[in-house]
Amino acid sequence: MKKMTTLLAVLLVSLTATAQTLNIQTGQVTWQFPAAQTGDMTWTDGQTLTVMGKSFNVGDITGMTVDQTVVTDNAITVSYEGTTASVTIAGNVAQYVTPSVSNAHVSIAQSDDLAEEITYTLSGTSTDGEFYMSGSYKATIELDGLTLTNTTPVYSGAAIHIQNGKRIKVKPITGTTNWLTDAASGSQKGCFYIKGHAEFAQKGTLNIVGNVKHGIKTGEYFSIKNATINVTAATGDGINCGQYFLMESGTITISGTSDDGIQCDIEDTDTYPTGTGITTDHEDEDSGNIYLEGGTINVSVTADKAKAIKSEGDLYVSGTTVTASTAGGGVWDEDDLKTKAAACLSADGNMEISGGKLVLTSTGAGGKGISVDGTLTINGDADITVTTSGNAVVASSSGNLSVVTDSRTLDNYTTSYKSSPKGIKADGAINISGGITRVTTSGAGGEGIESKDEINVSGGQVIVNASDDAINAAYKKNDQKQKVSGTGTMTVTGGYIYARSTGNDAMDSNGDTYIKGGVVFAIGASGGEMAIDANTEEQKKLYIQGGTVIAIGNLENGASISGGTAKQTTSWNGNTWYALYNGSTLVGAFLTPAKSNTGMGGGPGGGPGGGPGGDSSQKLIVYTSNTPSLTTGGTISNGTEYCDGMLNMGCSVSGGSSVTLSSYSSSQGGRW
Repeated sequence: MKKMTTLLAVLLVSLTATAQTLNIQTGQVTWQFPAAQTGDMTWTDGQTLTVMGKSFNVGDITGMTVDQTVVTDNAITVSYEGTTASVTIAGNVAQYVTPSVSNAHVSIAQSDDLAEEITYTLSGTSTDGEFYMSGSYKATIELDGLTLTNTTPVYSGAAIHIQNGKRIKVKPITGTTNWLTDAASGSQKGCFYIKGHAEFAQKGTLNIVGNVKHGIKTGEYFSIKNATINVTAATGDGINCGQYFLMESGTITISGTSDDGIQCDIEDTDTYPTGTGITTDHEDEDSGNIYLEGGTINVSVTADKAKAIKSEGDLYVSGTTVTASTAGGGVWDEDDLKTKAAACLSADGNMEISGGKLVLTSTGAGGKGISVDGTLTINGDADITVTTSGNAVVASSSGNLSVVTDSRTLDNYTTSYKSSPKGIKADGAINISGGITRVTTSGAGGEGIESKDEINVSGGQVIVNASDDAINAAYKKNDQKQKVSGTGTMTVTGGYIYARSTGNDAMDSNGDTYIKGGVVFAIGASGGEMAIDANTEEQKKLYIQGGTVIAIGNLENGASISGGTAKQTTSWNGNTWYALYNGSTLVGAFLTPAKSNTGMGGGPGGGPGGGPGGDSSQKLIVYTSNTPSLTTGGTISNGTEYCDGMLNMGCSVSGGSSVTLSSYSSSQGGRW
């Protein structure tokens, strides 16, 4: 003991004289105390040294040195090297943390008395290590070129486990690449788990491998700005969070998951005893919602019924570039007793897309590009491209699944026992007032855009090429095919619509259809399918009251045409540009699809005009506010292209010849 007392005396004199730093080692932990902050250091009972409020038992001290190290306040560093890790703790927070180190497994407990934010910097490489932190005060985690694999867990199966319910900033340091892999077994909720709020920032890269459940799991909100996150594997979701998900900038890439890519859950609520009148303490929180405001997301999921991005609340897209694909098929849900399928974007609440660029692809049976339980709103400068190629999936009464390749057999199954592929599907209304929406479907039952309530188009561009109905406003029905809710009404007051079906109606409503404005180019399938339909079987009607209408195929019989004039011809050429005049005023030009007797196709170039031809006996009907006329064979120049080049408005036309048109009346329409 005399030797230790003498050593302390020498070190303390040196510390005071040179204004340096006192380093105290206890095993793999180094405590750093700057001379300018130490003040009085006490030595009591011949056993205890106390520096800046931190007390050390002499028997635990394995080394003491004085050097010129510059200490950063509120800083703790953890350096991994193989099967060991070293921890360095700044003196001003020393009394508020309790570290435990077992080889490369590090745990740090923050005291509830801590009142300053600590920054933890993790670096180095370990093939069998972890980082565990608990406490009740917010913190920052810096990742400085860290490669950490948890092989034999000591504190948790996660690579990083933050058992702290406060705000945690995670900063992959700019220019660094960091890898986290959790243990192959255990009860961890994610490879990187944060109990509280997680804010990912800075311009470094974080790669995640989740062997047990999610790649990244946060108990509360998740936000990202600038950082790059790659989840290369997860047996659950790539990223799973509560409260809300916010992306302002940065890049997220997710693949190799066995469930959803990104999922935001409505946060678990606390239930109070009966009679208190209180049901939850989270009623006012922003819970279950996803906000995509910037940056880039790339998600590819292959599991059955998996969603690339799913919110249990609402989903808002205003600026992010999203590329999402799903390849999984449908499943029979024993709890809900219904079939379920995959979707690229899914919201249990409402969805609004007002900006950003979305490229959504679904190839599995019953898969959807966008699926919304509430209302879908598309506006602003949103740019959406949806492609589905899967067929419908149906279930037997015992829940056995099979894939349907003929749309006509789907009517044999009730609502809960089938899941049809759809480009865009909403149980609530669909309101489109801006942006560009492109949808292409090719599988059996593949509807382009469907609402189980109503569809309203007042602006933007809508381009749909579908194997079933291109645009469909339907009722919501129960398993007995009885109407439950929804109007089934379709209303067009503005915008540009190109709707083409190769196997059914181009535009179909279970209620009334109203065209009051905008430009509508509708192409129905051959064999009596409608270009524009309404539910006359239930005394509903098609009303054309304004705008410009170009229809190939029939209009619903009994249509009400007012505010203008409709003309028709059965002698028209496929894959040909026509100029449309309203009286003597040139409205614009449109490109017809190719013609054949095998179904309706489109024009050249593999765009909306791709596919087979159309029934040579189909009518070409045009409607304008005055008296419409057509020319063909002229030279079209200038103008503005819409609907991926199928319409050219405000153009100039020179030459060409007139097309003979005859009057069109509602009695010349299609089926009642």
